[in-house]
Amino acid sequence: MKIKNNEDVIALTDKHVARTYGRFPIALDRGEGADVWDRSGNHYLDFVSGLAVNNLGHCHPAIVKAIQEQAGRLLHVSNLYHIEQQSQLASELTRLSFADKYFFCNSGTEANEAAIKLARKYFFDRSETGRKDIITFDQSFHGRTIASLSATAQKKFHVGFAPLLTGFKYVPYNDIPALGKAVGPQTCAILVEPVQGEGGVNVPAKGYFKAMKKICKKSGALLIFDEVQTAFGRTGKMFAYENFGVTPDIITFAKALGGGLAIGAMGATDKVMKSFVPGTHAATFGGNPLACSAGLASLKVLSKKGFLANVEKKSEYFIQKLKQLATRHSAITEIRGMGLILAAQLNRPGAEIVNECMRNGILINCIQSDILRFLPPLTATKKQIDQVVKALDLALTEIFGEHDS
Repeated sequence: MKIKNNEDVIALTDKHVARTYGRFPIALDRGEGADVWDRSGNHYLDFVSGLAVNNLGHCHPAIVKAIQEQAGRLLHVSNLYHIEQQSQLASELTRLSFADKYFFCNSGTEANEAAIKLARKYFFDRSETGRKDIITFDQSFHGRTIASLSATAQKKFHVGFAPLLTGFKYVPYNDIPALGKAVGPQTCAILVEPVQGEGGVNVPAKGYFKAMKKICKKSGALLIFDEVQTAFGRTGKMFAYENFGVTPDIITFAKALGGGLAIGAMGATDKVMKSFVPGTHAATFGGNPLACSAGLASLKVLSKKGFLANVEKKSEYFIQKLKQLATRHSAITEIRGMGLILAAQLNRPGAEIVNECMRNGILINCIQSDILRFLPPLTATKKQIDQVVKALDLALTEIFGEHDS
């Protein structure tokens, strides 16, 4: 079938691709920075960034160059052999983070699966075989494989997949007394997102993670940070845990690590990672030369002097503009988030706002039915932020028929 426009791609998708997504009626064809074009030639400003994958925008020159060079040398070899690019990427991640060693996989859900296994194996090796329970939080999202789905405390994702795995306990987010009551002698770990992404861009109260860390120290439980969406500059720091003055025992990454290529990672301290020995865990494609080369190029850009400080400045600017917008539209009840993972809470469904923005060349997304989420490339400019806010202003007026003075 010869592809001419969006409609041709949509027809092919409908005929041959599993309908696991409710897709918008466009087929993106190429991109540069925050700009993308669809198969029919229409231009959009992308403030979804592949769901926080394209932190450096589309087709960043450094990442494209690294991929091109590596693709001509070696794409894949088994982890039965040493992989230079993987070792280099692990070395760079340990330099930047608290973790001493890293395990590589292909996605966030795989990274979280690895963390779950490692936490349980750690206590098994210590002859504390009764410690198997992992505590997670209401509105969390940790993935869609059966263990990470069981860890996800949102019932809407569970429908149709019973029985889920046992060994997971859910508690309210931002509620230290409830967490304290839930932790017991069977608890092996607490698994938490520093900022809940899919759950609504929920930011913890001041001191929340320090209190959580104290509970872990007192009980002996491990603290796992799921930074699949929040790492690599998304919150204004290289890793979100840096915002809270707390260091976890295990951390998980994916999304932005590869600059657009699929790669996940799970890191831990030497003390904990000693429980992963040959035969305990593996991933055929994990840490392949191509993805690791892209990851190295991405980290090099993110680590440049002033890059993350500039992200924080743009965050402040974007938040200010969104709050000004909220004063003009009663449909917006709250602006929240940190860095460039931001949200506008609405008092009514927001799907039509997303559709109207798309019709006007702006891509954003709606989560939890009434929350507009913004995940722009970290390289987005203030001018582009202004374009998005202007489009939002017009969409809110068009859909809800209001513009408060």
